[in-house]
Amino acid sequence: MRLPAGTARLAAQACLALVAATTAALAAEDTPASALFGAVAVPSTDHPPAVIGSYARGCIAGAVPLPADGPGWQVMRPSRNRAWGHPSLVAFVERLAAAAKADGWPGLLVGDMGQPRGGPMLTGHASHQIGLDVDVWLTPMPGHTLTRDEREGLSAVSMLRNGVMEVDPARFGQGQAALVRRAALFPEVERVFVNPAIKKALCASAATDRDWLAKVRPWYGHDDHMHVRLRCPADQPLCRDQDPPPEGDGCGAELAWWFGPEPYKKGPAVPAKPVTLVDLPPACTGVLREP
Repeated sequence: MRLPAGTARLAAQACLALVAATTAALAAEDTPASALFGAVAVPSTDHPPAVIGSYARGCIAGAVPLPADGPGWQVMRPSRNRAWGHPSLVAFVERLAAAAKADGWPGLLVGDMGQPRGGPMLTGHASHQIGLDVDVWLTPMPGHTLTRDEREGLSAVSMLRNGVMEVDPARFGQGQAALVRRAALFPEVERVFVNPAIKKALCASAATDRDWLAKVRPWYGHDDHMHVRLRCPADQPLCRDQDPPPEGDGCGAELAWWFGPEPYKKGPAVPAKPVTLVDLPPACTGVLREP
């Protein structure tokens, strides 16, 4: 459909103004990269999907969206516009939803994946920058299609007892444990981050089948969801993988450390220097400038 001449002219002027503003922001060395990437609402489409950099210092070109609804999943917080990722991540969520449903799980409530062009986010995450991370709530999916208000207003439920570093059996049961295990069993999964108390419960309930536990890593927070991270796809030379997890199931001294005082000691409050474009791989500047 052809736009009226006046409307087309205004649209062109707005586009030029946006380009000028973006160029000016890019030129400012102290502009937080989160402000730049967080302001872009659409992916770059000039070339095939490309994962650039590392999970906490990178971006993605050619990201694709996870549909808001699918057979076995629903996307939460749609206003954040963070349901983007590499095609391998979208395919993983689809396969995890199918496998979890076969295990008896009602369905996935999918939290943050990545932004349309990846990069640092204004709120919520240090990683999730290259389209290979996804948060999956440990709250079972309701048996109806959620309204937009429900997706924005419902909160993930903590799996822990109030004020105690241990799981609440009324919230974290066999279904949640099976979901975490199912995610960790996928060969393309690099890590599954959970709260230390959840890792402890998994270590206690696992029998002789324990190899998958190595991928399940304790981390701060993560008491109401699991954060699944995929390894770099084989055809992505600019992607930077993490080091492999340590050998063993991770249920010994390294887990016990999380239940002592050391992880929670607070040092002097020093404001963190914002990540800027110069801190990201040079190719990310091109991704940001693409139409």
